[in-house]
Amino acid sequence: MAVIAVDAGTTMIKAVGYDEEGTELVVVRQATSVNRPHPGWAEQDMLAVWDAVVFSVRSVQRQLRSDIDFLAITAQGDGCWLVDQSGEPTGPAILWNDGRAAAIVEDWSRQGVLQQAFQINGSQIFPGLPNAILTWLKHNDPERLDSSHASLTCGGWLFARMTGELAIDESDGAAPFMDIRTRRYSPELLKLYDMEWARPFLPELRGDDRRVAALTRAAALEMGLPAGLPIVMSSYDIASTAIGVGAVTPGQACSILGTTLCTEIVADTVTTEGKSAGLTVALGLPGKYLNAFPTLAGGEVIQWACQLLDLGNPTELAELAEASQPGANGLAFIPYLSPAGERAPFLDAQARGAFLGLSFDHGREHIARAVLEGLTLVIRDCLSTSGVTPTELRVCGGGAANPIWLQLIADVTGVPVLRSTDTEVGAKGAFLVGLVATGGAARIEDVSSWYVRIRDTFTPDSGRAGVYAELYEDFLALRSTVSETWPRLAAMRQRTPETAGTNPLPIIIPGHVPERSADLTAPGTTPGQIRRLEGTTP
Repeated sequence: MAVIAVDAGTTMIKAVGYDEEGTELVVVRQATSVNRPHPGWAEQDMLAVWDAVVFSVRSVQRQLRSDIDFLAITAQGDGCWLVDQSGEPTGPAILWNDGRAAAIVEDWSRQGVLQQAFQINGSQIFPGLPNAILTWLKHNDPERLDSSHASLTCGGWLFARMTGELAIDESDGAAPFMDIRTRRYSPELLKLYDMEWARPFLPELRGDDRRVAALTRAAALEMGLPAGLPIVMSSYDIASTAIGVGAVTPGQACSILGTTLCTEIVADTVTTEGKSAGLTVALGLPGKYLNAFPTLAGGEVIQWACQLLDLGNPTELAELAEASQPGANGLAFIPYLSPAGERAPFLDAQARGAFLGLSFDHGREHIARAVLEGLTLVIRDCLSTSGVTPTELRVCGGGAANPIWLQLIADVTGVPVLRSTDTEVGAKGAFLVGLVATGGAARIEDVSSWYVRIRDTFTPDSGRAGVYAELYEDFLALRSTVSETWPRLAAMRQRTPETAGTNPLPIIIPGHVPERSADLTAPGTTPGQIRRLEGTTP
């Protein structure tokens, strides 16, 4: 038995080959680029993403010695991946971290629409969701809508490309149009957003019992796989990652240390009371949900800091940070660097980052320490907002390759941090979902402990608990103060617009997994290191 699982992230496509015991045999990574043609925009060439998936899958298949039992897909969520009736793209994908529709979301917020929607949907709406993007297109690019037939997500796009079927998983479809309790599209939500006109664009929702379709002959020829191979649509990446790291029972928590910092807690009930915050999505296990807090600024902040300090990689950043004591000599960092603002655990398209307390007394080590502490305090903030106090925090993503950061997370949150042996946890979750969907296991909960193996645990330093409790209170107070400047800063940006370029990342040569190759937060380099895969085969 052999299985291929694909995890299509925002800046990196990962394809993993597994044996029957769920051991990673082959890992191939292929970089993709995010295009930013205007300030606040984030787009991807849909066919370039497909090319990267084809290249990665063919590279894995070539190195496996067994027949492939099935291929499972998980991918970045949200955004708007529009296709025509034949399934071809009608333009670039507009991504989850795109901010062009911020004014639309702000208007919905002022009208009280977002709070009403949260009672039905359980998710905080932000500009990178399809309701906001489709509304923006209606007003600014109606020709694109006229040529489009369906609004997919990245996972739905790849599934359609492989099987010819236009559909998305319930986790992908959860926000913004689903009634989270019935797991069906809500006419009330469409009416609330004044978007009844958009109902024809919404693809079929598929749950846990309808994840499998056959690989078409055309896709099989491209991918080097047999036609008719079972293709499994797993839950989208944050949900598949929770499964892949072993967070499958209520109360368990995990944090994805990747492009987004996504802290998430497994639940068996839906709660929509109180102030709206985060996302509630179907986990990909019957009767289970995920309360997720995906930030807009995560690994890219570490990239930015490495470039700022002229460091070669995130490990050097963490080692430099260790030269400073906790608290960075009174230097605080507010880490909201995304041009689209922030979406978790609060929503503010105008949110921006800041160093506070900077003086001649600070050196490079204090800046490095403040950056890592600022990001880590966001993780604590998300856990606090969830209202759940987990007994452990399982971590994954590129940042999980950095033991210094993992110890800092344990110290700041006061919770033991666990890291698994897998380098690609999202793909492992897709593997487990596929195993159940194709009849290889009855329930993931029954086999999770067998397939998910813990590599090491980072225990909180009790002597630093008081220090970080105070720093957390300082962080909240400083953020509250700084937030008063965000509207004025937004007005300043309107007066001095700049044209944004692209945000390319280097290609990583496919092959077996090196010891630290999961460090996906490594700094980007020049555009010349990115190449399109058109017409290439491994």
